[in-house]
Amino acid sequence: MNFAAVLEALNQASGFELYRLRAALDRILDDPKWIIPIAQQLHQGQRIDYFDCQGNTTRSAQVLELRNKRVLVRDEQDGRSWLIPYAAINLAGVDVRIREATPTGLGRHEIAVGDTLGFLDRDGRQQSGQVIRLNDKSVTLHNPRQGYKWRVPYVFLHRVVEIDAEEIIQAGVIKG
Repeated sequence: MNFAAVLEALNQASGFELYRLRAALDRILDDPKWIIPIAQQLHQGQRIDYFDCQGNTTRSAQVLELRNKRVLVRDEQDGRSWLIPYAAINLAGVDVRIREATPTGLGRHEIAVGDTLGFLDRDGRQQSGQVIRLNDKSVTLHNPRQGYKWRVPYVFLHRVVEIDAEEIIQAGVIKG
């Protein structure tokens, strides 16, 4: 499914229409015909990956309990227990990133908490940091080496590829 095209079409809808669509989707996803096939593939203690919509990323967890409409899991990263919908479980290992067509910068659905991103500051200097929060119109970045936090609009962000200069020198690409 081309989520970028779906998102583009949804951007033409009103807030009320989007709310009605969300209510309809919630009813559909709570239907046993969607829940039962997933529940049949799960068992207590199983390790699963699920989609975390707040962080826009996949997280790993252990199944604690199967309930009627939700699954109780323990998140492997933070150790906390969560009730998640059956539909959030990624049994097929699907790539969860949604690629939006944006003229510049990065789209909200292309970014996940933990990603390393960069931007040019007001003085034209390259800055980078790790995503610690996704906001509606901006991202909160943290650079632990400098101790800085920034809120940067999506349109100004770009991906940062980190390389280890020592590894490059050892590989003989650059003479030290």
